Amino acid sequence: MLILDDISLRVAGRLLIDHSSLTLPSGAKAGLVGRNGTGKTTLFRAITGDLATESGRISLPKGSRLGQVAQEAPGTEEPLIDIVLAADRERLALMQESETATDAHRIAEIQTRLADIDAHSAEARAATILAGLGFDHEAQKRPASSFSGGWRMRVALAAVLFAEPDLLLLDEPTNYLDLEGTMWLESYLAKYPHTVLLISHDRDLLNRAVDSIVHLENKKLTFWRGGYDQFERQRAEKIELLQKSAVKQDAKRKHMQAFVDRFRYKASKARQAQSRLKALEKMAPVGAIVDEHVRPFSFPEPDKQVASPIVALEKASVGYEPGKPILKNLSLRIDNDDRIALLGANGNGKSTLAKLLSGRLSVDQGTITVAPGLKVSIFAQHQLDDLRPEENAVEHVRRLMPEAAEAKVRARVAQMGLPTEKMNTPAKDLSGGEKARLLMGLSSFEGPNLFILDEPTNHLDIDSRRALIDALNEFPGAVIVIAHDRHLLEATVDRLWLVSGGTVAPYDGDLSDYRSHITGGQSDRREKREADKASKADRRREAAQRRAALEPLAKEIKTLEGLVERTRKRMEAIDRELADPTLYDRNAAQATKLAKERSELVDRLAVQEDRWLELSAEYEQGTAA
Repeated sequence: MLILDDISLRVAGRLLIDHSSLTLPSGAKAGLVGRNGTGKTTLFRAITGDLATESGRISLPKGSRLGQVAQEAPGTEEPLIDIVLAADRERLALMQESETATDAHRIAEIQTRLADIDAHSAEARAATILAGLGFDHEAQKRPASSFSGGWRMRVALAAVLFAEPDLLLLDEPTNYLDLEGTMWLESYLAKYPHTVLLISHDRDLLNRAVDSIVHLENKKLTFWRGGYDQFERQRAEKIELLQKSAVKQDAKRKHMQAFVDRFRYKASKARQAQSRLKALEKMAPVGAIVDEHVRPFSFPEPDKQVASPIVALEKASVGYEPGKPILKNLSLRIDNDDRIALLGANGNGKSTLAKLLSGRLSVDQGTITVAPGLKVSIFAQHQLDDLRPEENAVEHVRRLMPEAAEAKVRARVAQMGLPTEKMNTPAKDLSGGEKARLLMGLSSFEGPNLFILDEPTNHLDIDSRRALIDALNEFPGAVIVIAHDRHLLEATVDRLWLVSGGTVAPYDGDLSDYRSHITGGQSDRREKREADKASKADRRREAAQRRAALEPLAKEIKTLEGLVERTRKRMEAIDRELADPTLYDRNAAQATKLAKERSELVDRLAVQEDRWLELSAEYEQGTAA
């Protein structure tokens, strides 16, 4: 159970949480939501002890293990699987101790504890988590240093999930995931055996993976049962109720004030007037919930529409090196009113296709036909680094409007959704959401006919994502979206293209079908077909891999056999001593001690033999697979 008791948090002189309390039950899975900048990440820092509270206390049950994703992604030469396995420090310590322990009692304790924490299946569990986050068997054996920063952050996420802390803190975990990884994480968190507190602006994740919402607003924390949609509905009802109560209270105040103003100096009514005056003073105002205005996104319309198809690909191939295509045999058509989502795991070529369509890459083979006068714009998260850190938003826009008056430049910045007080702020000091707004405005400045957005929702809160959905739906040109936010995709696109197997093809089905496709169902059948096609050499290699995977199990069985043998020999030695009829006369205390030890050994032997039988059955099953 996590208890926040009357806490206040202040950062750089700014009060973020003001005397607020919260109790999160053990086993709860809660989403922490609120506008960007309200203090959600700061609250995490206080829970982990990295930031002291100004008042109040934060408490967890004694001995609770707390875990969060490391801020720095691992970049060592260790294989990914070893990095993840090392995250369970207790298991690692026990495994190391088991190699050197000589005391029989300690060896038994180690093996019992390893069994309790399911250590024998650790590598399989770690591999499953890594696979869910996009790392195949070969990738799991590669060193972390061979992956980019985004992929390393997935390894850091895998490590904390594998460690299974009692309180799991996740701050925007989907920012480094694709749609496939996000869907897998939803399912994993929904079944996570301990408490989860999750900061996220992904509406579907908050509906599927959590059972409660903690809302941070107006410096207060409020606990709500249910997922995000239920929270939003309940909160809207509360706002409506409070607004009605405020109207009634305001009318009552006016009526009482009118009575006081009329009769306070009239002797016959003075007492009643004073009574109403005291009542007015004691009347606490109804705390109406005020929603802060979310600035809209605004994308300029293209100067002129171009005839469909605006882009046509015929048996095209594209890559970064001649003769080494990333995507091939592309036969696709884009019309001027299309709304298309690109599906497929990261690394399959979605960004490569986006670069081809935006003119940043050329076809190696085949043809690409582009409508005359077509304007294409692309927004990608990595372009945030291309902003000039010392220049403010006005200076960025003025580069595109060198002859325009200052008022027109500022009006254009305002259309991007940046408030007046942030127009003169250097880009390096803007928040992630503000940088995204500026970059989207710059990307679409010329009014594109085709607007390509690659992960546009990172750094945007839920209300800003809703504003982005409205803007995309109002935009008259064609739109192609790559995003892990399923709610955004469902609300803005009407066609799905699957980027997989080195090509791109229309996907027949909706996002629910795709979820089933990647989390089971069709994938099981596909794996069976692939297994049926495997050659004898492949099967021999798989058998060798299974034997290698079973080696730790065989080693544990052998260790248990030694323990069982030592336990039995000790029991036999005790039995011989207890069989001596003179023992009780010579040393009654020793006889009692031996009898007690034998009783403990009987229980220990039963545990050891049960465990041996269980592991032996598992080993036989593995060898027969």
